[in-house]
Amino acid sequence: MTNEFSDQFLLEAERHSVWGAAQLEAFMEFLPQAPWSADLSTCSYQQGEVQLRVGVLGTFDMEQGSWLWGWANPGLGGGEVVALSAAVARYGQNHQIPEFIAEEIDLSGFDDPRRAAEMLAFSGMGVANALGYIGQPAGPGTQVYFLVDDAKVPIAPLDPVALPRVLMAGVSLIGRSPKQAVMGYFEHHEVPQRVEDNRLFVDLPTGNAAVVSFDSMGRIGNIQLTATS
Repeated sequence: MTNEFSDQFLLEAERHSVWGAAQLEAFMEFLPQAPWSADLSTCSYQQGEVQLRVGVLGTFDMEQGSWLWGWANPGLGGGEVVALSAAVARYGQNHQIPEFIAEEIDLSGFDDPRRAAEMLAFSGMGVANALGYIGQPAGPGTQVYFLVDDAKVPIAPLDPVALPRVLMAGVSLIGRSPKQAVMGYFEHHEVPQRVEDNRLFVDLPTGNAAVVSFDSMGRIGNIQLTATS
């Protein structure tokens, strides 16, 4: 791997950036600040009084600057605990996204390898449609990333009042294609949308309509909310 992600990966990550950021915010508000433990044989994760079903997405070796997907980890045996990670690999095969296909990814050449690892975890969460991810130390210089697969986690709603803030916060994460990020958000929420020139028209389930305008550089220029009759 080079010291940058592929266009295929960046566009896929962008597609999940807005809803993923909103969902992570809801998840972190739900999860208490407390000691944690995990039983991989039962896909169980405990933090404080909260117990969750999780899967291992991958591990990051901070000394080597390398990422290893859970499905490729020989120590995990390809069992249920890496099922979500394997789903990410299948998606990568179907859509030819090299970062999801490679067993191990060298991140040592990135300006910030730790941030690159977080981006892999965030994108894996998006592809797996998981309700959150958790990164925890798993020994000297190693970080393990779990995907959350538990219905007790609250789902971030599509809130028209918060929509401008949510969209602007989400598109700032990657910045590769704000339009892809915004369209991915409404696609995730299964909201009808259509594009006309540089504007995206959305019919919200609350009865409101949203119009997101993009400037000549593809950035969000304006977000309008209106009530429909």
